Amino acid sequence: MRTSLCVLVVWMACASPVLAQALNDRLGEQVVTIPSSGLTQSSLEMTLFKPEGPGPFPVVVINHGRAQGPSQLQPRYRPLVATREFLKRGYVVAVPMRQGFSKSGGVEISAGCNVYSNGEQQAISVRRALNWLGQQSWADVSRNVVMGQSHGGLTTLAYGMEPHPGTKLLVNFAGGLKQEGCTSWEHTLIRAIGAYGEKTSLPSLWFYGSNDSYFTPFVYQGAFEKYVKAGGKAELIDFGVFGGDSHAMFGSTAGLPIWRDKVLAAMQEQGLPVQVLAELDGVLDLPKPPATGFAKVNDIDKVPLFTDQARAAYTQWLNQPEPRAFAIDPQSKAYGWAAAGDGPYARALSNCQRHAKSTCRLYAVDQDVVWAAE
Repeated sequence: MRTSLCVLVVWMACASPVLAQALNDRLGEQVVTIPSSGLTQSSLEMTLFKPEGPGPFPVVVINHGRAQGPSQLQPRYRPLVATREFLKRGYVVAVPMRQGFSKSGGVEISAGCNVYSNGEQQAISVRRALNWLGQQSWADVSRNVVMGQSHGGLTTLAYGMEPHPGTKLLVNFAGGLKQEGCTSWEHTLIRAIGAYGEKTSLPSLWFYGSNDSYFTPFVYQGAFEKYVKAGGKAELIDFGVFGGDSHAMFGSTAGLPIWRDKVLAAMQEQGLPVQVLAELDGVLDLPKPPATGFAKVNDIDKVPLFTDQARAAYTQWLNQPEPRAFAIDPQSKAYGWAAAGDGPYARALSNCQRHAKSTCRLYAVDQDVVWAAE
C-alpha cells in the first residue's frame, strides 16, 4: 500500500503563481500530458489514478464541469470520492482536462449559444483521452465507462453519439451548460441534449436533484423526455433535495448512497467487474497533525488572520461536526475550512489554496490547534 503524499509546486503561465494540488500517492495519482497532434489538437492535461500492479485495468473516464472565470485558471479536476470507489474495484480512473482548461493547450471551445455544438467539440478531448489510454499496456479500454459532472455531463452525453468501441455505459451527473446570456437558453439546452439521443445507442444513467442551482426540473426532465423520445436509452434518477444544492451531489461523500449502487448495478449488467479488490479507507486525507499548544481552539483572537470575515468564518467552523479542519495563509489573509465527510484536512487546505498567494497550512483540526508560529 502506498503511504507517501507528494506536493509539487508549479507556475501557471499568464497568471499569478499558484500552488499545485497535492498528489495523493496512496491513490496512485499522477498527472500526464497527452501530446498535441496536428494543427487542431492541442496537448491535454490528464490526471490518472492507477491501482497497484501491471494491469491491464478497465477504465473509468470522469469529465469535469466548468468553473466561473477564465478556463485556463480552472484547477485540474480531482473527483476523489468517486475515484476511490472505482479504484478499489480495480479500475484506472482517468480525468482529462479538455482543450483550453487548466494546463491543457489551446483555447476553450465555446461555440457561442450553440450548446449542441459545444458538447460535440468538448467530446473530442474525451475520445483523444481514450485513444491515448488504448496505447498504454496497463489500460484495458475494451472495458470502459464514461461519466461527467455538469458541463462534463453534457460532454458525456455528446460523446455518446460517437463513442469509443469499448465504452459500455454513460453516466450523467447534473449535466448541462448554463448560458444565461443566450436567449431561451434552457429551451436550447433541452433541445440539444434531446437531439443527442437520436444518435446514441449506449445505455445511460442520469442523476439530477430538485434543488439544483443550475438546472431546474423543467430543464432536466424536458431534456430526458426528448432524449428518450429520440431513441436514447436512459434512466433518470430524480433524487429530490440534496443539501443546499443538489448540483454538488456527485462530489460529496453524502451523495454516495444516491448513485453508487445504481451505477455499479448498471456496470455489472454490462459485464463489467464491480467486486471490491482493495480497501482504501482513509486514503482521501492527510495524517492528523499533533496539537502544538499555540492556542485554545476556541480562542478566536489568536487566529492570525486579521480580518473580520475570516474570524466570522472561523466562528462558523467551530460549530461544525468533526472531523474538521481550518487552514490559513496569513501572508495573503486567505483561509479555507472543511468538516465531516472524507478528507477534511486535505479539503481545508485545498479550499484555502484557491485564494492564497503562498502555502496554506492547517491552523486547527477537530478540537486542537496545530499551528506553529514561524
